[in-house]
Amino acid sequence: MMTQKIIIDCDPGIDDAVALLLAMASPDELEVLAVTTVAGNVSADLTNANARRIRALARRPEIPVHAGCTRPILRQLVTADHVHGKTGLNGCELPLPSGAPEPGHAVDAIIELAARYPGEIVLVPVGPLTNVALALLKASQLAADLAGIVLMGGAAGRGNVTEHAEFNFHVDPHAARIVMESGVPIVMYGLDVTRDARASDAWISAVGGLGTRVGQAVAGMLSFYSRAGGAGLHDVLAVGHLLFPDLFEGRKGRVSIITDEVAEIGRSVVDHATDTPNATVMYGIQTDRFLTLLAERLARYSD
Repeated sequence: MMTQKIIIDCDPGIDDAVALLLAMASPDELEVLAVTTVAGNVSADLTNANARRIRALARRPEIPVHAGCTRPILRQLVTADHVHGKTGLNGCELPLPSGAPEPGHAVDAIIELAARYPGEIVLVPVGPLTNVALALLKASQLAADLAGIVLMGGAAGRGNVTEHAEFNFHVDPHAARIVMESGVPIVMYGLDVTRDARASDAWISAVGGLGTRVGQAVAGMLSFYSRAGGAGLHDVLAVGHLLFPDLFEGRKGRVSIITDEVAEIGRSVVDHATDTPNATVMYGIQTDRFLTLLAERLARYSD
């Protein structure tokens, strides 16, 4: 398997943290060129610090972490600190953030890396899509330069912050619309599949039982997440798609984002009967196998 170049755009966030750790534990398959951060689960200063904490935990200091947008394009920021904790990564002791944010805005980092490696980078956004949308608007060539986008966001069925909307798309629906209409090949991991990827108490205990810094940190965070009604490994599936594609099933469809109806803002409407699909919408996962492989990757970290 050839190593895939990726950029992870994220808002850590507990499931973001596990997604980062999975990617950083898989250097034979994934070359993480950069991590870019955006406001979402918590404020932008915290999401960037959290990404650098996870980088320190993974002992991958060579991966640059770029700070990005501090608010959505048009709306006021809505966070999820009631789920992820006030720091965004409650439940464990983590290293201090390693280094400082890289010079240069996340939007520019995405554009510059894609131009440096045209057709080679898969962008993996697992937070609100503000950075990605603004990069697409700023650089018309970006859509052609990217090999694809594998994102976590949206839902064909019910939402999680409103009846209809998933959190990432709800936070910045205008950004989600720009990305979905960009023409870039998109794989969408929405709530329809990510709700089936939940970490059980037994699985969390087994990961904690690895006895490593990473295992104990992941177990602590997911235990906190579980008490807050979480333990869904939503964002992890976007990284998992690049490592274990045979575990997932999806269907092509056209995804439209509602931006102008208050009660449904951020809703993703999926049409599978269309002749003009803009995404592969994922629905199926072999959950037990995925959790086994995820635990095996996390076990690669040693003290």
